[in-house]
Amino acid sequence: MGGRVTAGPARDPGLQPERTRLAWRRTVLSWTVVAVLAVRQVAGGRPVWTDVLAMGMCVLALLAFASVANRRMLAMAAARPAALTPGGAAAAAACTLVLAAFAVAIVV
Repeated sequence: MGGRVTAGPARDPGLQPERTRLAWRRTVLSWTVVAVLAVRQVAGGRPVWTDVLAMGMCVLALLAFASVANRRMLAMAAARPAALTPGGAAAAAACTLVLAAFAVAIVV
C-alpha cells in the first residue's frame, strides 16, 4: 500500500538475438564467398589494373561490412539489445551497393 513499484522479471529475449547474430554471420560468410570469387576472377586471367582495383575495393567493402556486422552482433549480446541505428543500416546498405558495383566492374 505504500505505492512501492517493483521491477518486473528480467526480459527473456528467447532465441531472437541468437537468430539475428547467426543471420549476420551468414551474411558475412556470403560476402566472403563473393570476395573470394572476385579474387579468383581477377587471378584467372591476365589482370588489368582496373580489375585489381575493383577487387581491392570488394575486399575493403567486405571489411567495412564485417565491421558493421561485428558491432551489431556484439550489441545483440545485451539483455535488451538496442535497435540498429540508421547510421548502421545506411553503412550496411552502402557496403552492399559498393560490393555490387565493383562485382559488376570485375565481371564486365
